[in-house]
Amino acid sequence: MQATNNGIYWRLFLFSCLFLQSSSQDFGGRTQFICTSVPKDMDICAATLQNSVPGEDLKSTVMQLRETVLQQKETIMNQKETIRELTSKLARCESQSGAEPGDPRPGGRRKEAGAKNTMGDVSRGPADTLTQLSQTLQSLKQRLENLEQFSRSNNSVQANSLKDLLQSKIDDLEKQVLSRVNSIEEGKPGLRNETEQRGRVESTLTSLHQRITDLEKGQRENRPLDKFQLTFPLRTNYMYAKVKKSLPEMYALTVCMWLKSNASPGVGTPFSYAVPGQANELVLIEWGNNPMEILINDKVAKLPFLINDGKWHHICVTWTTRDGVWEAFQDGVKRGSGENLAPYHPIKPQGLLILGQEQDTLGGGFDATQAFVGDLANFHIWDRKLSMGEIYNLATCSSKAQVGNVFAWMETSLDIYGGASKWTFEACRQLN
Repeated sequence: MQATNNGIYWRLFLFSCLFLQSSSQDFGGRTQFICTSVPKDMDICAATLQNSVPGEDLKSTVMQLRETVLQQKETIMNQKETIRELTSKLARCESQSGAEPGDPRPGGRRKEAGAKNTMGDVSRGPADTLTQLSQTLQSLKQRLENLEQFSRSNNSVQANSLKDLLQSKIDDLEKQVLSRVNSIEEGKPGLRNETEQRGRVESTLTSLHQRITDLEKGQRENRPLDKFQLTFPLRTNYMYAKVKKSLPEMYALTVCMWLKSNASPGVGTPFSYAVPGQANELVLIEWGNNPMEILINDKVAKLPFLINDGKWHHICVTWTTRDGVWEAFQDGVKRGSGENLAPYHPIKPQGLLILGQEQDTLGGGFDATQAFVGDLANFHIWDRKLSMGEIYNLATCSSKAQVGNVFAWMETSLDIYGGASKWTFEACRQLN
């Protein structure tokens, strides 16, 4: 009987060892095997559960460690991806700073045709920037020459002193341009601060334009207040003129003006009228390779105008809310007509009328790619549809020509910003 009991104990002992060994294989790796004898009066299942508790804790710990390792691996992969992305961006920035826009050499990135640019001036390359600055300086010099002639005829000491001060400012700007050229030729070390430099130059130019404009005010006695033109020499997002009063509610209208431009592609936006809740209440725009369009309440009609030949052209657009009928006139001749342009929608009042820029928001959101480039004069608005004879009188400068009853072209009706300039203009005497 004793031998039988001893045999049973040994079988239980071996079974317990084998069970723990098979359980330890789940951990994979090096494992310590612990064999424990089971008393004859203890339930074998209870003994097994009691001995397996440390193994379950170890397994839980290993699973937590494995999860932590996987999370760290995922984090490392994300960090590697971020590093690769930043490295790629850095390489692109370095390649752009090493080549002109449109440069076919390695590292140069050619801007896609028609790509939209909302970061200030359309041309952001150093060469284009210098060209624009040179054009602006040339414009300022020409205005100063006119002032010199005026000061000689009037023999004004104050005018001469202001002229000398402005000439000094222009000389300083020319030095800045020369310094910019030198920095570009020396490897372009100054391009990192290009935005700051452009801001300073544009601020100086705006101040200079304003001082010349103030000086030119002394010549107003020599001309009527309506004999002037606005010049927008550059495609920027800061040159514009604002009409001081809003428009009334209108169920019909006629808009007429003189335009001169050779900008390509598109002359830009001669005017835009925005009201609360609708930025495109009334807009005239020629953007990119599209034909000139008129927008009323964001509805569009394409106009048959061809005006970007560098010559003065007189254009008129008439519209009535009934059936949305419109007509387009160039140089006194009807060129096209249509209907269903915002029918039965009156032009809303209490808006803002801007010359030279397209408004994406009320009074702002200007995009340089949509800015008007050229000369604009004799801008008039009526709250009725003019007849063909009345429009012909305007285009031929007839003595019977009328002025707008909603807005009439007067220097005192406009505020000018950003360096847009005013010049003496008399229609039909300075044509082409």
